[in-house]
Amino acid sequence: MGVIQNLPPGILTTSLDWLFNWARKSSPWPMTFGLACCAIEMMATGASRFDLDRLGAGVFRPSPRQSDVMIVAGTVTEKMAPRIKLLYEQMPEPKWVIAMGACAISGGPFYYEGYHVVKGVDQVVPVDVYVPGCPPRPEALIYGVLKLQEKISQMTIARRAPASAGARAA
Repeated sequence: MGVIQNLPPGILTTSLDWLFNWARKSSPWPMTFGLACCAIEMMATGASRFDLDRLGAGVFRPSPRQSDVMIVAGTVTEKMAPRIKLLYEQMPEPKWVIAMGACAISGGPFYYEGYHVVKGVDQVVPVDVYVPGCPPRPEALIYGVLKLQEKISQMTIARRAPASAGARAA
């Protein structure tokens, strides 16, 4: 894997990009992780009626070391924020985050009334896809997973040279 990451962008890496991105987007494994009422909708999405497994994301993993997608579903409090960050740091690369629900995105209705609510999970970990709603329906989470898969398919494994590297060489 180290050799592939050091290749310059070109025709070889384009084919490898397609292969790796296809494998990554076809099997995103979310972590079993829910904070509030949005977690019930997340569980319903994985059930037989909505069948998240047809997108390859139906296998909710019990450990952050086995998952590559964190779905933050619910209210993030100041007390929970360091634990979310720790779980995110334990996930292997590449990793993605979906913020599900108004509370995870912006603190929801509790932000202005409570001193303990974080304004959004993006204050703690980087978020790739936002799924709005209070709570969002399972169809919305499925749409969010589809958007994440689109984002994954645009990734590249080639390491781009910094823009200022040419100026230093001259």
